[in-house]
Amino acid sequence: MDFFKTVEDRHSMRKYVETPVEDEKLQKILETANKAPSAGNLQGYEIYVVRKLEQRQALVKASWDQDFLAEAPVVLIFCANPARSAERYNERGIELYCIQDATIACAFAMLAAKAQGLDTVWVGAFNEAAVSEIAHIPSDLRPVVMLPIGYAGKASSVRPRRELRDLVHEA
Repeated sequence: MDFFKTVEDRHSMRKYVETPVEDEKLQKILETANKAPSAGNLQGYEIYVVRKLEQRQALVKASWDQDFLAEAPVVLIFCANPARSAERYNERGIELYCIQDATIACAFAMLAAKAQGLDTVWVGAFNEAAVSEIAHIPSDLRPVVMLPIGYAGKASSVRPRRELRDLVHEA
């Protein structure tokens, strides 16, 4: 798929069918996330793959009843790894760069999913401690975004975007 078409077609999907995500497609998504730029190329993030239904159902509760987390056959959890970023950037690496690294990797994963005919939605509203417990994430990592991945269950309406004239400013 053409890059600009991928970006144009990508939108948040909150309804999924039960069709599993093929291992090859998931592998391509993970490889693409691994190519995302990061501060100092330290890759201050980790990715947890959640496939078990029981865990996905628990993520629904940890995210204040966002049911689509259980519908999607795969959920990726992108975690900041402050220690990796602190190696070079000290406090700024801990407070900012590792979070940016995780979110950039997630954005790359979203586009890689869409390029392969899959859909996603960015999930940032959740109880971090509960998500860590469900996915067995060590306490030195911080979950910052969850990304359910699957085949769209129904077409959803695309919300309008801001006009560039309202968004872009000359410095």
